[in-house]
Amino acid sequence: MCENAVITVGMEVPEFEMDTYNPAEGTFGKVSLKELKEQNKWTVLFFYPADFTFVCPTELADLAERYEDIKKLDVEVISVSADTMFTHLAWRTSEKLLEKVQFPMGADPSGKVGRMLGVYDPETGLDLRGTFMINPEGKLVCSEVNFYNVGRNADELYRKMEANVYLASHPGEACPAKWKTGAKTLKPSEKLVGHVYDALQ
Repeated sequence: MCENAVITVGMEVPEFEMDTYNPAEGTFGKVSLKELKEQNKWTVLFFYPADFTFVCPTELADLAERYEDIKKLDVEVISVSADTMFTHLAWRTSEKLLEKVQFPMGADPSGKVGRMLGVYDPETGLDLRGTFMINPEGKLVCSEVNFYNVGRNADELYRKMEANVYLASHPGEACPAKWKTGAKTLKPSEKLVGHVYDALQ
């Protein structure tokens, strides 16, 4: 099964580069963490097992519905599998569920990036369903890994991304469960101990 994760939450993510298929432009290209950091962007890597499978297009279609909202947070989303950029193009063209997908589709056929984040399974050559959020300084701030048979929810990804972006500029605060923009946050201190209920009223 999967190798142990090399990079965990709180650690700096090593530089990486991947070939991509960019559906928005209909072109092949490359994406690199270095360039995204230079643009002061957050990065979301959205790993999935393989093109031309079954749960995967439902996830990418769901993510496509929130992509513009996520981009407004200065975030770039890159879907990633071990397929090539050529296979990405063919899948995106043939699968109707993917017709709204506009985010770059990253190709990691060697499994290098997937191994680095602990989602690549060398026994199958596939990635588990891993979602990783990297801040503009290159630190991994959030990770989620599901097995092959459980799809994710883009609304929850957006909620967590929104919270992480907010906390980056409000480091003395913390976001409670189900937090959304405009809701109350918590300011950890000795006064808050045992009084979280009161603070949220």
